[in-house]
Amino acid sequence: MDYGKLTLHIDRLLQERGLSKNAVCKALDIPRTNFNRYCRNDFQRLDALFVCKLCHYLDIEVGDLIEYVRPE
Repeated sequence: MDYGKLTLHIDRLLQERGLSKNAVCKALDIPRTNFNRYCRNDFQRLDALFVCKLCHYLDIEVGDLIEYVRPE
């Protein structure tokens, strides 16, 4: 059964703020390969600490970062 998916809006948020992926990874001590997977929405599970770090760093709410997309 298709329950939909979660989409992360990392690329859009970084573009809006003029931030580079390298700067974010360095500031938050996140491996670039993992960060790239999240940016591509290529993940099975979300790390809660990663979400908290990113929300804190970007000064956003979880709903600004994550969107639930219903199945078609």
